[in-house]
Amino acid sequence: MTSLSGLEKELYEQIISSIEGFKESKTMGISFSGGVDSSLLAKITKDLGYDVILLTMGFEDSHDVEFSKVMAKTLQMRHEIELISEETFSDVAKKIWEMINVDNLSWNENCIAFYYVAKLAKKNNISKVITANGMDELFCGYNSYRDFIPEGEEAVLGLMKEKLDNEIRMMKAVNQVTSEFGVQIVQPFLSDKFVEFAKTIPLEYKIKDKDDLTRKHIVRKLALSVGVPEDSALKQKKAMQYGSLIHKNFLKVKKTWNMNF
Repeated sequence: MTSLSGLEKELYEQIISSIEGFKESKTMGISFSGGVDSSLLAKITKDLGYDVILLTMGFEDSHDVEFSKVMAKTLQMRHEIELISEETFSDVAKKIWEMINVDNLSWNENCIAFYYVAKLAKKNNISKVITANGMDELFCGYNSYRDFIPEGEEAVLGLMKEKLDNEIRMMKAVNQVTSEFGVQIVQPFLSDKFVEFAKTIPLEYKIKDKDDLTRKHIVRKLALSVGVPEDSALKQKKAMQYGSLIHKNFLKVKKTWNMNF
């Protein structure tokens, strides 16, 4: 690991504290796409001495399945993959929509994604899966932050609060779905302590201006410092429902349900 700046070191220590707060055993299952957030979480967790099992789901040949294979091999970590069956996907998606009873496209797609993560976790005798949810909200990872940055810091913080509130509520729905497998999905970066710390980091370390396509600058810098591969650390965001091809396939099947959301 290369030397860290003062703020990077604080972020690194807060991440460690957040991970340790959710430890259950020496084996840690991590929801893994190969992107900067899940790779940073995985690398630090492994460096702490945990036996890390990376869990990836997606349709065959999807971006996340293929990219995660490369990153897991580079990081030299055990990697398990759940390929989504096209034959049963519609039934699973319909069951989840009826279960959470929310006409929100993103919520449904995320709940479907974590359903398959939980299914994979159960196969590997993992009862608690750690995710990097919260990083995009707290460090301006979403493209929508570019629209708000010209309006000033207060506008950006308002969007951040809105996105955090949505994410916390959505993850409750996710856990409702994953309970079918006896699997809990936990988010160390949505803990009160981490959220409060992340909010103190100046905006300039997260997003520069309306043309900033990279964003999450301090997160990416820390990732490079701890040994996350550059292809992951500098990779632009691709939400799990898109990278796994869940979004594409969900749009197809929902047409047959006469639903408008």
